[in-house]
Amino acid sequence: MAAKTDRLLSVLKLQPVVPVLIVEDAQSAVPLARALVAGGLKAIEITMRTPAALEAIERVANEVEGAVAGAGTILNPAHFDQAVRAGSQFIVSPGTTPELLAAAAGSDVPLLPGAATASEVMLLRDKGYEVLKFFPAEQAGGAAYLKSLSSPLAGTLFCPTGGISLKNARDYLSLPNVVCVGGSWVAPKELVAAGDWAGITKLAEEACSLKA
Repeated sequence: MAAKTDRLLSVLKLQPVVPVLIVEDAQSAVPLARALVAGGLKAIEITMRTPAALEAIERVANEVEGAVAGAGTILNPAHFDQAVRAGSQFIVSPGTTPELLAAAAGSDVPLLPGAATASEVMLLRDKGYEVLKFFPAEQAGGAAYLKSLSSPLAGTLFCPTGGISLKNARDYLSLPNVVCVGGSWVAPKELVAAGDWAGITKLAEEACSLKA
């Protein structure tokens, strides 16, 4: 478990913001990922929310130099296995189930499991997880809530996702128990639809400039 935690941290520490992408058309995945990497965002989470997701993950994993492809919105073992076969180097879930944890235990690919309460964090700590996704961050209490967990649940690190933007990202990144944040604002639908890859690279550069 320690080795997988180290691998996960090596990915999450690449940048302050992990792009969370909903890819509607797999054809756009490669230029989109290249634009993000050019702006400094190498670790990229492609969510399993569309029929194009698996092909998008595979294309990014195989065709985009410097990209670290990951899969998000993983809800069950079948999702987990499909994402790994597509080339995902890290897996992200909005929450956790015993079945999903069992699938993760049998894989070398690290899981970033979701938690929103102290009890959920404690259960995952008991399973050996030291790095968690805090989701949905803003709706679950925001940076103030996450800060309140830093002392009683010391040693656990979080990647908050959900409702985070350029405006409030620093509120999270300044916390001692936050390793990075996840956000979709670096790849707005309108820029993707327009093929404005330079605009996305600029947003990625802005995100990379965020410091704790």
